[in-house]
Amino acid sequence: MAMRRDIGLVGLTFVAVGGVLGSGWLFAPLDTAQLAGPASIISWLIGAVAMLLIALTYAENSTLFPIAGGIARIPQFSHGRLLALAMGWSAWVGYCTTAPIEVKASLGYAASYLPWLTNSAGGLTFSGYLAAAVFLAVLTVINVFGVAWFARVNTTMTWFKLVVPVIFIVVIVASRFESSNFTSAGGFAPFGVQGIFAAVSTGGVVFAFIGFRHAIDLAGEVHNAQRVIPLALIFSVLICLAIYGGLQIAFVGAIDPASLASGWQTVEASHELGPLGALATSLGVLWLLSLLNVAAVVSPAGSGLVSVSSNARLALAMSNNGVFPRIFATLNSFGVPLWALVLNYVVALFMLIILPFQQILALNSAAVVLSFIAGPVSMVAFRYLAPNARRPFVVPAAGAVGAVAFAIATLMIYWSGWSTIWVLLTLLAVGAVLFFARFAIIGREDLEPKSAIWFLVYMAGLTIASYFGGFGGGLGLIPHPVDSLLVALFGLAMFGFAVRGRVSQEVFDRFRHEQRVFERKEYGHADEEDLMSRE
Repeated sequence: MAMRRDIGLVGLTFVAVGGVLGSGWLFAPLDTAQLAGPASIISWLIGAVAMLLIALTYAENSTLFPIAGGIARIPQFSHGRLLALAMGWSAWVGYCTTAPIEVKASLGYAASYLPWLTNSAGGLTFSGYLAAAVFLAVLTVINVFGVAWFARVNTTMTWFKLVVPVIFIVVIVASRFESSNFTSAGGFAPFGVQGIFAAVSTGGVVFAFIGFRHAIDLAGEVHNAQRVIPLALIFSVLICLAIYGGLQIAFVGAIDPASLASGWQTVEASHELGPLGALATSLGVLWLLSLLNVAAVVSPAGSGLVSVSSNARLALAMSNNGVFPRIFATLNSFGVPLWALVLNYVVALFMLIILPFQQILALNSAAVVLSFIAGPVSMVAFRYLAPNARRPFVVPAAGAVGAVAFAIATLMIYWSGWSTIWVLLTLLAVGAVLFFARFAIIGREDLEPKSAIWFLVYMAGLTIASYFGGFGGGLGLIPHPVDSLLVALFGLAMFGFAVRGRVSQEVFDRFRHEQRVFERKEYGHADEEDLMSRE
C-alpha cells in the first residue's frame, strides 16, 4: 500500500500551528514579563525570527526531499546514516514523551470537572492512568484512518485553539488596558537588553515555536509539496507570533498597576489556569474563564494528536534507515504506518506509567532541541552536492542564513542546561548501542563514519560549555552573557566544519538513487512528474 499525498496548505499549516499551541500559551505571558517586562513583546519577535530562520532551512530541504519523517531521513543524504541516527533517534524519543506530557496536561485541567483523575499532589490516580491509556489510544486511532482524516480532525481542533486566544485578547483589552503599564515600573525595558534575551532563552520564547517541525515529518504526504511546505512553515510561525504577541500585549496592558509597585519580577498569578485565568477572574469575566478551561483541555490534546502522527512517520523513517525492523515501515490500507503507531503507543504509555513526570519533561526537552542542527547544515551541503537540482523554494544568502540558524540551534541546546545535556548524552549513547546492534545483525557497512566526526566534536564542545556554564545546574564558572556569546561563536565555527564533513558526491548520488526508487515504489507513477522536477 502506498502513502497518500492528501495534505494541503491549510492542513499542513495547522499541523505546525497545532504543534506550537499546546497549553504553554496559558503561562507564557507571565514567565516572559517577569524577565523582560513590557519588552517581552520584543522577545517574542526575536524568538519568531530566530525560529523562522531555522524553518527556512527545513523548507528548502523538504522541497528537495519531500519525504515522511524528514528530520530523520534528510540528514542521511548530506551526512550519512550515523547523523541520521542521532537526529532520528533523538526526535523519536522526544516525540514519544510529547504525547504523555500533553495527555497529562489535558487530564490535569479536566480534573477541575472530574476530580477523580488526579490526587492531591496533582499526579494521576489509578483511574487517571486508565483514562490516560484510553486518551492515548484515541489519539492513536484517529491517526490509523489516514492522513486526510487526521488533518481534518486536527484542523478543527486547531481552529478552536486559535479562536480562544483571539477572543481572550479582544475581551481583555476591551475590559481593561492600562497603557501606562508599558512605561511604568522601570520603563519599557526594565531589565535592559539582557532581560529581553533572558526571556528568549530561559523564558521559553524560542522553545514555544519548535512545534513547526511536525510539518517536516508529514512532508511525504503533502500534495504539491514544493509549494505547500515552505508556505506552511512560514505561515505557522507568523500565525503563532501573532497569537503570542497579542497575548503578551493584552497581559501587560491588563495588569493592575498597583501590582507593579515592586517591579515586574514580583508579579504573580496563583490560578490553576495561570496568569490568563487570574486576569479573567480579576476582571469578573467568568464565562471567559470557562472557555479558557475548555481550551486548556483541548490545546494539549491537539498537540498530542500532532505528535502521535509525526512520531509514526519518524518510526517509519528509522525503519527505512535500517535502525528499526522493516515491519514498522509497513503501511495499512489507508497509507499509514500502523505498526509504527502501535510501537509508539506502547512506548509512550510505558513512559507515562514508569517514569517520573519531571524525567519525562527532561527527556522531551533534551531530545527535541538536538534535531534542529541538521537543517542548516544539510541545506548548505546540498548546495554543493546538488547544485543544479530544481529548488522551488530557495533561501537567499544560504551560507549566512544557515550559519546563523545553526548558531541559534546551538544556543537552544545550551540554554536547555546541563541537567538536560547529560540526559541527552545518555539518550544518544543508548541509541548508538541499538543502532550498531541492529547493523551488526543485518550486516550493512555503509555508515559513512567520517561524515559524523564533526558531530562528536560538536557534542563534546557543548558538553564542556554546558558543564561550566550557568544554565540548568551547570557550575556557573562562565558568566552570562559571555557564555552565550562563546557558545554562539563555537556554533559558527562548527557550522563550517559540519558542511565540509558532508558525504562524497558518489555516496550522495547513491542515496538519491535509492530514494527515487523508494518513492516510485511508495507513491507510484502518479508522482513521477514531481520526482522528475527534482532531478
